[in-house]
Amino acid sequence: MQELAGIINRMKHHPRLELTVNENCQVAVPPDILEKLLQPHKLSFYYFVFLEEGSETYKIDLQDITIAGSQLIFGLPNQIFCNPTQVHHYPNYKVGFDESTLALLPNSFPFLLNPLNTNTITFDPEAKERVKSVFSNLFQLLHTKGKPPKTEIVLAHLNTLLTEFNSAYFEQSNQVIVANPKLNKYIAFKLAVETHLTEQHDVHSIAEKLNMTTSSLYGVVKEFAGVSPKEWMTNRLMLEAQRKLQYSNFSVKELAYELGFNDPDYFSRLFKKYTGKSISTYLAEHHD
Repeated sequence: MQELAGIINRMKHHPRLELTVNENCQVAVPPDILEKLLQPHKLSFYYFVFLEEGSETYKIDLQDITIAGSQLIFGLPNQIFCNPTQVHHYPNYKVGFDESTLALLPNSFPFLLNPLNTNTITFDPEAKERVKSVFSNLFQLLHTKGKPPKTEIVLAHLNTLLTEFNSAYFEQSNQVIVANPKLNKYIAFKLAVETHLTEQHDVHSIAEKLNMTTSSLYGVVKEFAGVSPKEWMTNRLMLEAQRKLQYSNFSVKELAYELGFNDPDYFSRLFKKYTGKSISTYLAEHHD
């Protein structure tokens, strides 16, 4: 398992931005980086692949995800990601950037919290053409010889691109975030948990932070995630445990404390209940 902290800096295509944009693999990736990207690796940046035609299968957090033409797949920081290894690649655009670049954009993008628990976006024909056009313009901006483009122009294109992604993400599930206060609350719940993931929140304290009752929070999380808030938080911690085991050699005790559990034995039982495997068995199967 590869942990690629800082790799976006080596691949960046602008002197002032941690940003990489590629069109049909025209810009070669250094061989040592490419070798790592073709293996499962922990993302340290946001990564998007837009496929014009054909189909390709990626792996995110140990799950195979196939996208076809007019679809996009995205990986988020800390997710375990693996690119397809086939020799032939279909026409595509790729963009990657880190938190520092995202912080420079004027808009916020709720889809980056993945509230609908899907790492794919499907575009209608009109949106597909707009996304392709913005991608193409951004690629040309960054890769035309001469003086580097102004930072604000590059950021304007990136902001437009993410706005298209955000809109299509919610439209594909018929969720309009502006007009859906329940969805806004669910996103706020996810953000509250993610911001302090290892603090072992209790449902009551999170409900208070969100100005909700525990029963109303339960209803919102159950509607969008299919589980209770407590189950959602436990599932999220177990996913984080699996991620950490992919690229680290923690002992059971170290991993338990790392994730905020005071009782390693309880953590071990919880992990086995969630995955169906003991930590030692999981490590033996997934470490290469």
